[in-house]
Amino acid sequence: MRIGGDKVIVNIKRLHPDAHVPKYATELAAGFDLVAVEDVIISPGETALVPLGFAIEIPPGYEMQIRDRSGIASKTKLRVANSPGTVDGDFRGEVKVIVDNIAPVKTKARDFIDQYHHEECVEVEMGVTYDILNDDALTSYAEHPHGTYIIRKGDRIAQGVIAAVERITFAVVEELAETVRGAGGFGHTGITAEEAAVNIRKAFAELPTMAEGGVAR
Repeated sequence: MRIGGDKVIVNIKRLHPDAHVPKYATELAAGFDLVAVEDVIISPGETALVPLGFAIEIPPGYEMQIRDRSGIASKTKLRVANSPGTVDGDFRGEVKVIVDNIAPVKTKARDFIDQYHHEECVEVEMGVTYDILNDDALTSYAEHPHGTYIIRKGDRIAQGVIAAVERITFAVVEELAETVRGAGGFGHTGITAEEAAVNIRKAFAELPTMAEGGVAR
């Protein structure tokens, strides 16, 4: 509901004593932080549900969208799987974030890459899973392969946005209004295969010959 004509009040129920009430990090932030309520380990190529420990009552006419945090998306291989995910106004279960680990699966112990240093990520490094906060070894390589991330309880794993949703009614008709575009889709506004071939032939035709000190056509 709206209070005072400008604020949308969203009711939230803690399902876990350590659940964090979402809050905005800055005054003009569009999204609010969503915080994991328990540790979750995600190996390369796997998908996991990260519980947030609360249920929410979204007012009619709104939805909650769940999106990636830019810092995690740019520094790790963790992605919100269905970004933006939608929490409907009539859902009363625990809100969870679907997270993919898109890191490639490594099968050889020598296949290592640099650790991703991020305030809210832990990744397998040199065959051992490390806690990035205190550098303590946690588990063996055999148990969790390189590229595994540990989302810690208390980590800001995603962001949420409350957005207005227009409720519509569908009308079945015999014909639709015509447009210039028509049924064109799936990249129809880009270059065609025929145009690409013409451009390639033109580019090769403009290359200098070997006699001119260039390359052979």
